[in-house]
Amino acid sequence: MDIQQDKTKILMVCLGNICRSPTAEVVFREKARAEGFDKYLYIDSAGTGSWHIGHPPDERATQTAIQRGYDMSALRGRQVTREDIEKYDYIFAMDRQNLHDLLALSNPEHREKISLFLHHGNTEQDEVPDPYYSGADGFELVLDLIEDASGKLLRTLSGKHQWA
Repeated sequence: MDIQQDKTKILMVCLGNICRSPTAEVVFREKARAEGFDKYLYIDSAGTGSWHIGHPPDERATQTAIQRGYDMSALRGRQVTREDIEKYDYIFAMDRQNLHDLLALSNPEHREKISLFLHHGNTEQDEVPDPYYSGADGFELVLDLIEDASGKLLRTLSGKHQWA
């Protein structure tokens, strides 16, 4: 992992790193680029499970993303590590189970940087539902939730870090 130390490092995490977290990675990256904040950020994704290491994102997630102008073709699944938890500044879990798994993997001094991604959105929902066993509507909902939370999170971070 080649992380530029002068950038704010963000890690999106779901279970397998083939649906929700790669979607959050590309959406957040694109929103940051559109606002001119990408030069301040290093954005990545990972999964708590190891089933999809090296695999591309789920085809349904990829197709839904393409329809909204996001490209996930370069992404490959990987599993989150203790080193990730130490190196990243912010770690966003897509649901409570992944939040629990991340907290269990982390040392106490790193737990404050781990939170639920949707806590930064404009929804009463606090988890991004896993669309893996759903139809197209599930992938659309995931994108809706992630787009909303990404915009709000980007505004929060740009204010906190005073990005010009």
